[in-house]
Amino acid sequence: MSRIGKLPIEIPGGVEVELNGSNVTVKGPKGTMKREFSSLVSIAKEEGRIVVTPSSDEKIVRALHGTTRAVLNNMVVGVSSGFERILEIDGVGYKAEMDGKNLVVSVGYSHPVVVEPPAGIEFDVIEKNRQVVIKGINKEEVGQTAADIRKIRPPEPYKGKGIHYLGERIRRKAGKTAA
Repeated sequence: MSRIGKLPIEIPGGVEVELNGSNVTVKGPKGTMKREFSSLVSIAKEEGRIVVTPSSDEKIVRALHGTTRAVLNNMVVGVSSGFERILEIDGVGYKAEMDGKNLVVSVGYSHPVVVEPPAGIEFDVIEKNRQVVIKGINKEEVGQTAADIRKIRPPEPYKGKGIHYLGERIRRKAGKTAA
């Protein structure tokens, strides 16, 4: 049995969970999320907690058990406090700016790159145009949007210039040696 799947999910104050068969709706102060889960695992609400139990001991059911619990927990955390991912921009002349809701990234190309936020995602630029904060209630969308922005100019291994996650360690290579 999954170690993660066994743990019950505590429902914080201000969050409502509606179960309708395998459909789950979570409402909170930050928004509402809906998702349909597999019928191979059962989801029950007991005394301010959500409990996920597998229907059998087959391999696919065991795999879905922990995954279902983790996704449900991310939904509850997302509507109550939200998720954020921070990207850092390193390089001479590299910067990010806000243009309304859009993010404008200047990272060494002949033109600035404009990134429009998907629905439910917000951008914010802090610390002298060197850090970009991506916020939202859906953990998957926040992570995918951060990965898409990082893909504009991934960090290169010689000088470390580019866009990287806050705290990400960039493997550095030695440059050419003088003969």
